[in-house]
Amino acid sequence: MKLSQRQYLSSFEYIDIIKEFLKWLLLSLVVGTLVGITCALLLASLNWSTNYREANKYIIWFLPLGGLFVGLLYHYFGESISKGNNQLLEEAINPKQIIPLKMAPFIFLGTVVSHLFGASVGREGTAVQIGGAIADQFSRWSKFTITDRKIIILMGISSGFAGLFGTPLAGAIFALEVVLIGKIKYNAILPCLLVAVVANFISREVAHLLDVPHTHYQILEVPKLTILNFFTCVFCGVLFGIVSISFSKGVHFFQQFSRYIQYPPLRPVIGGAVIAVLVYFIGTKYIGLGVSTILESFTTQMNSYDFVIKIILTTFCIAFGFKGGEVTPLFFIGATLGSTMSFWLPLPIGLLTGMGFVAVFSGATNTPIACTFMGIELFGMDSGVYIAITCIVAYLFSGHTGIYNSQIIGTSKTTKYVSEEGVSLGNIKR
Repeated sequence: MKLSQRQYLSSFEYIDIIKEFLKWLLLSLVVGTLVGITCALLLASLNWSTNYREANKYIIWFLPLGGLFVGLLYHYFGESISKGNNQLLEEAINPKQIIPLKMAPFIFLGTVVSHLFGASVGREGTAVQIGGAIADQFSRWSKFTITDRKIIILMGISSGFAGLFGTPLAGAIFALEVVLIGKIKYNAILPCLLVAVVANFISREVAHLLDVPHTHYQILEVPKLTILNFFTCVFCGVLFGIVSISFSKGVHFFQQFSRYIQYPPLRPVIGGAVIAVLVYFIGTKYIGLGVSTILESFTTQMNSYDFVIKIILTTFCIAFGFKGGEVTPLFFIGATLGSTMSFWLPLPIGLLTGMGFVAVFSGATNTPIACTFMGIELFGMDSGVYIAITCIVAYLFSGHTGIYNSQIIGTSKTTKYVSEEGVSLGNIKR
């Protein structure tokens, strides 16, 4: 029996699909394993540095020396990787050069040093850069096309995010969503999901062996969604979106001051001295990751000024050259703000804390779908509707701002900025 031409084409297409699947599956296993192991080592290193700092609080006075080390390292040896996360986004949009592998050890070391001496920074940027640098080395294979390389970089972002936070679905979607605001890169959906699952599994297993499990969060009470609760979610989303703007603008604000220091390695030295003095008066609650405070926020009402202090310290540290990331501090900001709002809003404290946890992150990174899935993975499906409403509203009300200047406006949030589609956040006309 003869096959029609259409059947022949379908058969050949199916063979191509199988080849494509096997290619990405193999690469996902390799990249996911390497990045997963590195993420577990990062978690262990940050756990050690945090414990050591809290047990020896005098070490915070050496933060200027830690800043000098990081500043000199990047000024003399890391100029080609100084853009960090923005460099990954730029290469994922318009590939030019392979990301140097040294980005991984440099950001790893810089982050551990920053946390050890008490800088108020996160860890997401570290994991994403490690993932991107490791994954992009495989782009050197001659059989990979330019399109393949874009996907490989997204695989690095996905694996780093998933391996660090233990959220494979959010990690995969974050990589697909973060490059183009308002658009998702569906051609990378399979590789990003596969590598995120692998990286998460490997990271959890290795972290368990190192006795540094991922942090477990829990929302104890989720009420029925009523009209009142719906509008409360909307109101919270507006507020969280506005707060995310203040974070993005805060980094830019302090960068204007840091540029007065013309020799870059001195910026974290002076910045470190300022932070050390501030910590002497306000304590260590607001430095480092602040995971213990985040956990406490789910059951205990936080001070109304906690999120403000964290915004100031973190944006200051980032602007003055300390390494790490913004996401965990954004979790801290959103969680403590949500906890505070429980005093005057008719929703349980744990739910408000969880909503703020992911919604401020959503507004700052312009990734509402990834943040919704992250909330579901971390807190459970029961809170899913509340999380989704808040994240999406926060995304809208954060406007065309964000912590990644290299993000491209794929679809404008409002008709006013339609003319800016295709322009990066750093170049948008205001």
